[in-house]
Amino acid sequence: MNRYKLKSTMWAVLMVLCWLAALSGCSRGDGTTDADNISLIADRVWAYGQTHPDGFTLDIRSMTEPSEGIAVSYAETQNCHSRQALNAVVGHALKHEGYVGGWLNGENGLYYFDSTRLFPEDSLRSALRFGRDNGQRSAFVLSTHADVPVEGKVAEIVERGTLMVGTTGDYRPLSFCEDDGRYWGFGIEMAETIARALGVRATFVKTSWPTLTADVLAEPQRFDFAIGGITITDARRETMLMSDGYLANGKTILCRASEADRYRSLADLDKPEVSVMVNPGGLNEKFARENLTHATIIVWERNEEIPERIAEGDADVMITEITEAPYYVQADPRLAAPLLNAPFTHGEIGVLMQKGQDDLLQMVNLVIARMKADGRLRRLHEKYGLVYAYELN
Repeated sequence: MNRYKLKSTMWAVLMVLCWLAALSGCSRGDGTTDADNISLIADRVWAYGQTHPDGFTLDIRSMTEPSEGIAVSYAETQNCHSRQALNAVVGHALKHEGYVGGWLNGENGLYYFDSTRLFPEDSLRSALRFGRDNGQRSAFVLSTHADVPVEGKVAEIVERGTLMVGTTGDYRPLSFCEDDGRYWGFGIEMAETIARALGVRATFVKTSWPTLTADVLAEPQRFDFAIGGITITDARRETMLMSDGYLANGKTILCRASEADRYRSLADLDKPEVSVMVNPGGLNEKFARENLTHATIIVWERNEEIPERIAEGDADVMITEITEAPYYVQADPRLAAPLLNAPFTHGEIGVLMQKGQDDLLQMVNLVIARMKADGRLRRLHEKYGLVYAYELN
């Protein structure tokens, strides 16, 4: 070994020995002790807390806040809220991962500090287990600012390793099931994105429009939530939970391209000589029966077959959504959607689930918000040829 390499190796060994000495509480070369160092770091953490009343997770080795990870507090440092108690928190953190969390309790005006363990964001299961073992109520996801309860629906899903998703599989391009059982569509990709955020895989369970509400409310549960063309309504929110909207929606029609000029308004549909085809049990049938009292209404069991029936002349018009109509117009030149830009109703599509799953609803809404903010939701709209209605200010 040459002398330069030897000196370099000796210098590295010396640095390690000094670091170990510092951790053991030995005197430093400048006369300070490990206790002095802890107190200095605690002073900085205390000052940091005064300017961050909404809370923080701080890497005290660099005095920076990590932007990603799942923070869970250690039981040993619970209920530390004085400047003197902060010394113990910092000392514990230095012997472990080096993270300190803090938050201001608005009820008593005290600022609480904890030594914190930081997990990767794809390790939610481990984080929740650690939280339970340490008597915590929740784990905090830094990137989404989500408090995930250690006991609840999300914890159940994470422990299971699978997100059970109910979907009809008959609604191109939002949710469709091929003959081989493979699901695809806008809503399917949304569900898979939510599953990835939970660190699990998505498994799809077949439901139908007539049985959707019963299936969501079933006990034991058939699935964790339902997705794919489900319009947000006050009636649904009275008995179930619905997420924020992720896709604009509205009632429109499909007809034969050769007759597109025949239908310019709802009044043009509501005539005895016009036959209107709808799928059973959903909002399309409800809309038709409430608004087309003179037209002939035909109920067809399989929603995905109705466009073909219209093109073949088995009925004149299909009541559908602005999300579905463009797909069929592009797929079949015999069809047209003359009222696509003037829908009869305006609404949004969201995720539907049982009440009492507020932690899951929070996670779903956070995923939707992040997809809007980072452009993924717009790109998904573009992929499926759908109108994007969520321009950010």
